[in-house]
Amino acid sequence: MAETPLYFPEVSRQRLEPHLPPTHTDPSPSSPTLPFVTLTFATSLDSALALGPGIRTALSGPQSKAMTHYLRTRHDAICVGVGTAVADDPGLNSRLATTTNTAATVSHRSGEATGVGGAHQPRPIIIDPRLRWDFTAQSKVMRLARQGNGLAPYILTLEEEPPAHKKKILEEAGGKFIVLRAGHSGDRFDWRAILSAVRQEGLRSIMIEGGGDIINSLLSENASLVDSVIVTIAPIWLGKGGVTVSPVRTLGADRPVARLSNTTWIPLGDDVVLCGRIAQ
Repeated sequence: MAETPLYFPEVSRQRLEPHLPPTHTDPSPSSPTLPFVTLTFATSLDSALALGPGIRTALSGPQSKAMTHYLRTRHDAICVGVGTAVADDPGLNSRLATTTNTAATVSHRSGEATGVGGAHQPRPIIIDPRLRWDFTAQSKVMRLARQGNGLAPYILTLEEEPPAHKKKILEEAGGKFIVLRAGHSGDRFDWRAILSAVRQEGLRSIMIEGGGDIINSLLSENASLVDSVIVTIAPIWLGKGGVTVSPVRTLGADRPVARLSNTTWIPLGDDVVLCGRIAQ
């Protein structure tokens, strides 16, 4: 079934602009070692991302969903953890209908896909230290890549010898494994190493969408690496037992993990979108 293009109005795009990465036509240099990082996710009123682990839970309304697809057109890469890949079989593409303004914000590099509605497509980045994601050639992200409606993922792993058949599936779709070393906690990566690896692939910006472990570890350990935060708040309580955004306090029991500054609130349908930057 063909995917339906989404539309995001120009007036809402302009309100988001201060919180987005520089366009590829911007003369100001980007970091030579790290990409521009946008942390973005949808949450309930009780700070939940899902009803429970592995339960796919729709929170965003149609307007904020279109916003998410617009954000994907404005980033070179989109990142999720293995839990999201396993639970959701995500496409990790953009279904935004192209406008002249959208097309002008992105430089089309060699090998880049423009899919549904002609939108720029971000490179999916999957954080999968122990290769738990049992993808196949029929996984949604692979099918979209073959159709030209998205890009195949780069999978970040600790496994030095990924299975040959998985490597073949990935590479035939245009993706690859990237092997990194473990951080101090054994089975977890160091966030600076992750972002450095992304930048080394020529990707100048990345939006990190989830899931809970990814978001909490980034905020808890390396909030200073985040350049922008864009959170959709849905008018719903999911209740106890959900997957929540509640990072561990690493700075001490009497100090908050992080605070946003320069905030903007954007109503989108029944949802509200909070934009800001991590206060230094």
